[in-house]
Amino acid sequence: MLRPPVVVTPMDRRVRKQQDVEIPMRDGTILRANVYLQAGAGPVPAILCAHPYGKDVLPRRTRRGYRIKPQFRALRQTGQLYISDETSWEAPDPSWWVPHGFALVNLDVRGSGRSDGVGSLMSDAEAQDLHDAIEWIARQEWCDGGVAMLGVSYLAISQYKVAATRPPHLRAIVPWEGFTNAYRDLFYPGGVREVGFSRLWTTLVRRSARMVPDLGAEAAARPDEDAWWDALVPDLERIEVPMLVCGSFSDANLHTRGSFRAFREVSSSVRHLYTHRGGKWATFYSDEAKAAQLAFLQTHLQDAAHALPRVRLEVRERRDEVVAVRHEDRWPPHGETRALHLSGNGTLDAAVPGDASRVTFRARREAAVFSWIFDEDTEVTGEARVRLWISAADDTPLSLFAGLSKWTAGRFVSFEGSYGFGRDYVATGSRRILATREPQPVEIGLAPSATLFRAGDELRLHVGGRQLSPRNPLWGSFPALYRSSPRVTCTMHAGPGHPSALELPITSRG
Repeated sequence: MLRPPVVVTPMDRRVRKQQDVEIPMRDGTILRANVYLQAGAGPVPAILCAHPYGKDVLPRRTRRGYRIKPQFRALRQTGQLYISDETSWEAPDPSWWVPHGFALVNLDVRGSGRSDGVGSLMSDAEAQDLHDAIEWIARQEWCDGGVAMLGVSYLAISQYKVAATRPPHLRAIVPWEGFTNAYRDLFYPGGVREVGFSRLWTTLVRRSARMVPDLGAEAAARPDEDAWWDALVPDLERIEVPMLVCGSFSDANLHTRGSFRAFREVSSSVRHLYTHRGGKWATFYSDEAKAAQLAFLQTHLQDAAHALPRVRLEVRERRDEVVAVRHEDRWPPHGETRALHLSGNGTLDAAVPGDASRVTFRARREAAVFSWIFDEDTEVTGEARVRLWISAADDTPLSLFAGLSKWTAGRFVSFEGSYGFGRDYVATGSRRILATREPQPVEIGLAPSATLFRAGDELRLHVGGRQLSPRNPLWGSFPALYRSSPRVTCTMHAGPGHPSALELPITSRG
């Protein structure tokens, strides 16, 4: 927090900035952008990033150096970041992109920053604005007619809906970690209410931008997925432009599921998936990631000919150890599903138990744990699934949380998680149900992951009625927070008649 590894330097002197360039919308509202161009250059393709965070909220120079965004201090950074003093939050750095032959347009969406009007996040109206902005950019004398979009988090989310409107001059998109379903990915994953980061984010947006409706108030009033939530979801099947999507295994509390969903569901025949399990910002601004982004955008906007893998797969053994980076032709990679059956003695077994058994736990204080020891090196890559039979002492709404952890020589092995949390599980998932006294089947999907287990390593399945990681802001998963179950005793059933199992995606090592 005192010395985050963020190095800020003055913008490249070859770059010229046009401040508050006015972009008219079809209804007459004026949006404003900062446009970065290379001095003396002719028409070039443009990169657009659009967000509600304020294009002018930049690192500020002081006598003691640069004052950076507080997020860089509040959220743990996993590696050294290098950005220029014209890099706004989660946006591409104009000092890097402009010398590579692009114009960069940093846009305040309607209702934010210096733009006029009242905005509506993730709406069709916002997509219409961005459609108009893309076509306006393409007509400018400094643009050669080709436009792409690039950015992290909301700067990725904003790309999906506008791409689905098919602007004629949009050539490619690079949504770098962005969810695609606000209800399922952030506010109510598995139907379980998120009341940590989502409240923090909606509060900050409400205070810094003019937006209607109030997303925080709507989320509190709409616990079930309905037509209002559906209206925020982009029509991924309508996206036909080339896409490079970043699928992070580290961001299961926010962007992971939506990123992989986008890769699966867009209609583009040219789509690439860049996976990793590092820190969000350290990865985005890293040399390797920028090289992949550049190769993709040069291919589709500068007539270059770069051979890009369909899937860049990164496999880790622990948080700080990458054991493989290889190219795959699909996600998930080819492999098999291994069913490990829950047993009343706390183990996971390859064979279906012959006898019925039960495991009881207190929903808000305990978790049921089941163990499996690998007898050979095994790569678990894909999306695991837990199938359970659950009953409760009382008929009550229940929040169920499932997670896979790795243990080596009896020690917990940590992985990178959301918001800079460095002691995450291998994979997690959640599900809200109405529990009854009679056993009922429950399926919990876990987030995508790619992990190597060595022979002798232990995998543990955890199932509880509250989030599995602590929230302590110093060493927990802050600010993530999920609604726990009421104080009730739960029973997991296994054996004949109640086939409870963990389904693991096993991949042959390339």
